[in-house]
Amino acid sequence: MNPQAPVYVRAEDDAWLTVAYYHFHAWSGRRPFWAGLVTLLGGLPIGYIPYADVRLGNVTFAMATTAGAGSLIIGVLLVTLGLALWFQQGIRIFAGVAAILLALVSLPVSNLGGFGVGFTLALVGGGLALAWVPGGPAEAVQAQAVDLGKDAGGSLPQETQQTVPQAFPGQRETETTAYASETTAHADGGRNSAG
Repeated sequence: MNPQAPVYVRAEDDAWLTVAYYHFHAWSGRRPFWAGLVTLLGGLPIGYIPYADVRLGNVTFAMATTAGAGSLIIGVLLVTLGLALWFQQGIRIFAGVAAILLALVSLPVSNLGGFGVGFTLALVGGGLALAWVPGGPAEAVQAQAVDLGKDAGGSLPQETQQTVPQAFPGQRETETTAYASETTAHADGGRNSAG
């Protein structure tokens, strides 16, 4: 979801098509819509091509291979994963990995993955599903912004030093500094630590 997108407030004289467009845009912005659509479209050629007949005049070309059942299962699973991405956003990682694996399996099983079309679409859809992350509210995004400007002395201002996350975790309150005269077994309350 884009936090900078304008919020639609319906006016009384808006056409129903405008209202439907803004409702669809709001619905598709909160889920991996394009990942689901591309995955769904990738399953269609994988499931359909092994059963297709091509007719040229009176001559019928049928692809009579053993790939029929496997292709149908892979195609139906990809269509199901595409729909699941639309309605269950929490499974986007599983669905993305499953779509990529099904696309790879479709190469030997389903006539080169629907002649490469279904294979490519399923791979792209799985990648989009893995890359999609739900957006946060605009307030949370603005609260994370920190001014990292340094003062004339070269150090950060005092109020900024407290809000900047440190690169390494600091010492715990229960830990004491080990001195050179202590042995490793007795340093830090008897805990052995490397470094």
